Order: sequence, then structure tokens, then C-alpha cells
Amino acid sequence: MLVANGIRMHYERMPAGDSAHRPPPLVVFVHGLGTDSLASFYLTLAAPVAASGVEVLAYDLRGHGRTEQPASGYRIGDFVADLRGLLDGLDLRRPVHLVGNSFGGTIALSFAARHPDRVATVVSIESEPATAVWAGKMGRTLANIMKELSREEFFDWLSATFGKHHARLARATGKRLRATTMAEEIPLGPLLDAEGLAEIRCPVLSIVGSEGFQRDDPHAVGAMLPNCRTEVLPGQGHSVLVEAHRTVRGLLLDWVAGHELVNA
Repeated sequence: MLVANGIRMHYERMPAGDSAHRPPPLVVFVHGLGTDSLASFYLTLAAPVAASGVEVLAYDLRGHGRTEQPASGYRIGDFVADLRGLLDGLDLRRPVHLVGNSFGGTIALSFAARHPDRVATVVSIESEPATAVWAGKMGRTLANIMKELSREEFFDWLSATFGKHHARLARATGKRLRATTMAEEIPLGPLLDAEGLAEIRCPVLSIVGSEGFQRDDPHAVGAMLPNCRTEVLPGQGHSVLVEAHRTVRGLLLDWVAGHELVNA
């Protein structure tokens, strides 16, 4: 645990295995919203990425996992300040590779815009920047989620369709959302306009599923950013991190290795 930006934050670090680079590259995993926590990366990417020679840092966002849950303070800027405080508190001053899943990718991109000197690259998994369009979609999504989580029939359906574990996670998410201003504050930003998007100067890898949230235009994120490559995974939905983690891992390791060589 570490106090960063005024809250107690839970994090996990994994040392790099044998690496050709000194210091080894550092990947920071940023998880998604709701039922998510650092465990999503711990169970999919973290250990094999560390074993490959990359230092790993994963943490629980405010209001998630074992990190403190304040009643308010859930704008994008708060999450960005948390990450800055965590890196400073751990004395990690070199540029890092940010890997964000879903909402975590949105945080990573906002962090890169706010602190370009602290970011080597961003890997955005089924994510998009915090623009006005994103805020509209996120506001509608969170409102629908709050509505569904108020219906007992929804939990019955979850339990019957995906199992009791998923239903328990959903109940915990509903409790978290009702106890905080998360649903109201997250869409408020601060949002990135064209000038803000131009501040994301680092290379970005956007990994999306062909059937995911960006299926109408998988290359939309790439069109917004000055230096972005897009990888579309055929047949995958929003859960590419879990369902295609081996593919995502390969893309991530090749991406980090390639950019470490460029910067060496």
C-alpha cells in the first residue's frame, strides 16, 4: 500500500526477468471500470510479461479492489493524478509504457496528454480517449448500468447465464456505484479536444475487437491521434484482454521491445 494523491492505493510490482536493457522497460497496467481490478492483468499478462524481461507495476484504481474508496473525486483528472502520485511515490521517474484496458486505456491516454514526458508508449485495449463523444457514450452506459443493477431480475439472469460469481461481482459493483459519485463524475472529464489529443505525442497501439465497442469504426482512435497503430482482432468483442490474452501479450511484448530498441 502507498498513500498517493491523498488516498491509500494498492499496487503490485513484479521484477523483470533477464533483460537486454538496463534498466529494463517498465509496463504499468491500468484496469477497467466496475467489476475490474489489477487481478485482470495479474491473471492474464503480468507474470509472463515480467518473465520476458519487463518490469511490471499494476494497481487498483480508486474505488476498486483494495484501494481506498472515497465518496467523491472520480473525474478523469483524479485518476490521472492518482497515477502520477503512485509513480512519484515509488520514485519511478523514467518514461513508462502504459497499458490500459477499457476505461484504463482512457486514463492512460489522458495521462499521456497531461504528462507526455512520463510516457514512452500507450497500449490501449478496447479503449478510446476522453472526448466529448466518449463522455456522451459513457454517461449513457453508466446510466443504463445503474438501472440494470437496481433490478433483481438482472442478477438472476447473470447467475443463470454466467454463474453466481459474476452475479456477486455485479452486486459489488452496484454497491460501489451507489456509495460514490463515480457514475456522475466520470463523464465530466476533463475532456480532450483536438488540441488535447495532439498532446498525446507518444506512440499508441490501439487493440480492438472486430465485434467490440468500436466495431462501427475500429480505426476511429487511430484517426484522432498523431502517432497510432491499430490492431483489429477478428471475432473478438470487448473482452479481448481475457479471451485473447495470448495474442494481446504477443502484440504488447513486440511493441515494447521495438520501442525500447528505438529509444536505446
